[in-house]
Amino acid sequence: MKKICSLLMICCLLAGMLCGCGSTDSGGSQAEDGTTTITIWHDKEDAIIAVLEERLKVLAPEINIVFEKKSDLTEALKMVGNDPKAAPDMYFFAHDKIGVYAEMDILAPITDIIPKEELDQYMDSTIAAATYKDEIYQLPIYYETLLFMYNRLYMDDSEVPETTEELYAYMEENTKGGHYGFVEQHSTPYYAAGWINGFGGYILNEDGVPGLDDAKTIAAVEYHKKFVALMPGETEYATVNTLFSEGMAHSTIAGPWMIPTVRAQGMDVGVAPMPVIDETGTPIAPYMGVQGIQVLKFAAENKKDAVEQVLRVLMEPEVGVELAQASGCAPANEACYELDEIKSDEVVMAMKETAESAVPMPNIPEMDVMWTVAGNFLTDVNMSGKDVAESAADAQKEAEKLIESMQ
Repeated sequence: MKKICSLLMICCLLAGMLCGCGSTDSGGSQAEDGTTTITIWHDKEDAIIAVLEERLKVLAPEINIVFEKKSDLTEALKMVGNDPKAAPDMYFFAHDKIGVYAEMDILAPITDIIPKEELDQYMDSTIAAATYKDEIYQLPIYYETLLFMYNRLYMDDSEVPETTEELYAYMEENTKGGHYGFVEQHSTPYYAAGWINGFGGYILNEDGVPGLDDAKTIAAVEYHKKFVALMPGETEYATVNTLFSEGMAHSTIAGPWMIPTVRAQGMDVGVAPMPVIDETGTPIAPYMGVQGIQVLKFAAENKKDAVEQVLRVLMEPEVGVELAQASGCAPANEACYELDEIKSDEVVMAMKETAESAVPMPNIPEMDVMWTVAGNFLTDVNMSGKDVAESAADAQKEAEKLIESMQ
């Protein structure tokens, strides 16, 4: 870990030397006219930012909010670090990179600004996702989980499988003539994690230990293979999307971002709870991604009042409601689920149910190497037909070696 942190900090120092300009008013707490500018980096769709911009207008003219979209936010932030001349004051992003930036020592705990007891209004799982080494580094705004979706043209509501064996039976009966009963990105770790978690296995635990050779992980991958055998060989994101959106696949597990697209194409799409795995009695438990605001140390120290005002506006339940209406986001604030606008939203409530068994994506630096190692392992067993146990052992050794090199 010391090695990776040293390299990251060198990047930050170089960025500080090379970058002569940055966020408006990034060098101090106030401009000459007494106003404060808060710059927020993000990678979000326009509909989400429009909601936040409108809500934060209440702080004008004393506080000027500038949203800057970054196509490669994670690498850009590694480069600028905590440099007040180049870095943002805050950034709006998923929770899974918190560990990297915390180890770089560029983040301020949210509890430096908002008392911890005021965060009790958020779902426990979102606070857990925002926590790294016992510090809460993110104000959760909304979360996403994968969803079980089906095309009502082929699968009636009464046919929706409640268990994985029911799903397998449906696949056997309906996978023919170019049609598939069910498709998913089976060899992508983000998607396969739901099956692994449902067996009690894990890709990486909270202590940074890989679990690819864990007996439960191996059992999950072995069990999943019979489902993979009834799916097309090519299951990249674009392929799965096309098969489902064009009606060639009757059901899928995918993100909520797919729903507006298929609805726009005229599909009567249904959303249902994840099937329960017969072997374990536990639902398929996908990763949960929590999106929210993180604060850089310089801003927390030099613009604390303005930063607090921004955070308090974003803590209002109405923000979660408007984001749900604009983009299907599931609010992290528990108070939102007492409102009719949320209770009547099929997609949001399906994510809320899935979130009860979902697992927050690991937010520790070691996870960076696991995406590739786990992906190669899944490809070997699902696409190349290699022995699961042997491949798992090899992948475990590779993961351990790569993680050791980070120390």
